Amino acid sequence: MLDYDLHCHSNVSDGTLTPAEVVDRAYSRGVKVLALTDHDDVDGLDEARARARELDMKFVNGVEISVTWRKHTLHIVGLDIDPEYEPLKNGLLSVRSGRTERAMRMSEELARAGIGGVYQGAVKFAHNPNMIGRTHFARYLVEAGHCKDVKSVFNRYLVTGKPGYVPHQWATLTDAIGWIIGSGGIAVLAHPGRYMAGKNSMGKKTMRELLVEFSTLGGRALEVVTGSHTPEQYIEFARYAEEFNLLSSCGSDFHGPGESHRDMGRLPDLPLICKSVLQVLQ
Repeated sequence: MLDYDLHCHSNVSDGTLTPAEVVDRAYSRGVKVLALTDHDDVDGLDEARARARELDMKFVNGVEISVTWRKHTLHIVGLDIDPEYEPLKNGLLSVRSGRTERAMRMSEELARAGIGGVYQGAVKFAHNPNMIGRTHFARYLVEAGHCKDVKSVFNRYLVTGKPGYVPHQWATLTDAIGWIIGSGGIAVLAHPGRYMAGKNSMGKKTMRELLVEFSTLGGRALEVVTGSHTPEQYIEFARYAEEFNLLSSCGSDFHGPGESHRDMGRLPDLPLICKSVLQVLQ
């Protein structure tokens, strides 16, 4: 079993726990190396790093950048970044600036579908109002009784083709990888299996085209073991990593107790053909 988790979220973005509480939970579940990778924001890193130091855990500065590539929304994790690198800070600010406008449009679309007041309801779930997003909407819709859980809300209202989905132009792949590399970090393509599922999913040909571009731009790792992948996908993406000479990463993609595909820690081993990203983080 692995003792590192390189993808998780606090309430600085769309998690439910504070950065220090995320570290505490990871520690309690046996994690020895942790990266906090909040969406498009690095404000939780200082708190998380300080708590990890108290617990004698290795902490890795991280972020997860929202990217628009062709018609797809991707997430690029940056590991071992310098959060004070100005182009990265300014780039993340530009990505965040569109979130409130998008949230207002989502609320308007849901109102047209007969569900009013969703933006106002979602705001109370957003510890950081500048980072309001679909997960905060989902939590409110569960509280209001429209669905039984967050996953059901996404499937019914918040994915492509559903009443509350609003497309948005995020960072370019070139910019996101450039910000990460410029800050001294390692760019990781997060949860690739998610891009090959559901409406408007990419096929194997498009995935290979993405990985060619990702690698050419300087991307160095592929998330092989992650909360939303099946055991079959561990093998599938391990083979992609080998084919494109990418390192392999792993992370729970933890957002909060009872809301995530997997809890922190105790993740399955990487397949034997993988070269772990840890070898360049230590």
